[in-house]
Amino acid sequence: MSEMIFREEALQEMERIRNRYPDKRAALIPVLHIAQREAGYLSSDCKEMVARLLDIPPVDVEGVARFYTMFKNRRMGRYLIQVCTTLPCALMGAEQMVDYLSHKLNVKVGGTTADERFSLVTVQCLASCGTGPAMMINGDHFENLTPEKIDNILAELP
Repeated sequence: MSEMIFREEALQEMERIRNRYPDKRAALIPVLHIAQREAGYLSSDCKEMVARLLDIPPVDVEGVARFYTMFKNRRMGRYLIQVCTTLPCALMGAEQMVDYLSHKLNVKVGGTTADERFSLVTVQCLASCGTGPAMMINGDHFENLTPEKIDNILAELP
């Protein structure tokens, strides 16, 4: 495996974070965020490199990377659409918005469009319990979703 997975600046940032903690495991989540930012997702090579950097077992890195939905363990589309399906959003129509997006984009939940432009996933809680249904696209937050609002949001994407 090549050390060139990450830019030198990212490696230095990871090392600074690692050095803040007496127990290197405590640096795992912030270091995984940097790895994902660099590579777009957490490939096996990324996770192995993080394990080496933190001197922890690769299985520990894998477990954290798979447990938290914020980490992507496979390549995603250019736009990652995350729709909240927690109870408050569900009561306000989240499932209908998921179905609408799935049909509109011709992609199943958990999948990526054929042109690799969009990935559609459901997530738990986007902290919009009073303004659901809610979704995030690459970190941008959208609330009070309707099919019309979704159409407008998607039309604005480059």
